[in-house]
Amino acid sequence: MPKWMTAIIACYLTLNLFAAQAQSVDDVVSKYEDALGGREKLNNIQSVYMEGVSVAQNGNEITSKMTKVNKKLMRTEINFGMGSFAMLVTDKAGWMKNPRNGGNFEPMGAERVTALQPELDCAGPLVNYAAKGHIAELLGKENVDGTELFKIRLTLNTGSVITYYIDPATYYVRREVRKGGGMGRRGGQGGQGGNNAEAEVVTEFADYQKTTDGFVFPFSVKRSGMGGSTTYEKIEVNHPVDPSLFEPK
Repeated sequence: MPKWMTAIIACYLTLNLFAAQAQSVDDVVSKYEDALGGREKLNNIQSVYMEGVSVAQNGNEITSKMTKVNKKLMRTEINFGMGSFAMLVTDKAGWMKNPRNGGNFEPMGAERVTALQPELDCAGPLVNYAAKGHIAELLGKENVDGTELFKIRLTLNTGSVITYYIDPATYYVRREVRKGGGMGRRGGQGGQGGNNAEAEVVTEFADYQKTTDGFVFPFSVKRSGMGGSTTYEKIEVNHPVDPSLFEPK
């Protein structure tokens, strides 16, 4: 067979392989979106409010509140009994406060603010990922606690990487592994990688339920290095948000 024909066939097979893989990724993501209510419904999320509770390894109760306004705001407030932590990120800037800085908000560095921008996406970065400038790859399946789960690697437009493990029976995310900082998916349910680009945070999701508005969220979340699971006692979607939450105070 002439070399030019061999080259054409090889090119054709390669293009078909890429097309098949892309179709497989989009098929899994589409079913994931449908499991959570559908892309159109998810894209209509304009705000999310969450209240959670967990128990630390020392027995202290930890309470958390998260408020997000789509593409504009993420505010997290955590009380761990002996102190509190808060983080505020907008589309323009970010601040943090904790007992070590006297409980006063201090500005975040520009790099950290940029890395956290995808967290302002109320639907989550995997929903309609291509339109947001992210890249998804299907890496086959992997056994997680005895179940073969779809493994999708999502490279965000900020450079951070998220690996999702999706249950083929429900198309819910069971596990998420993050590198390069950031928090958790949708309501900020994941861990925090800080400024270390190689830091890895593993988050387990369970007890998926529908809210009164028909949106689906995991009501049980376990983060690596955070002890027990967080149980969300309240999740509200598209409720009014106090404008003062945008201010570092």
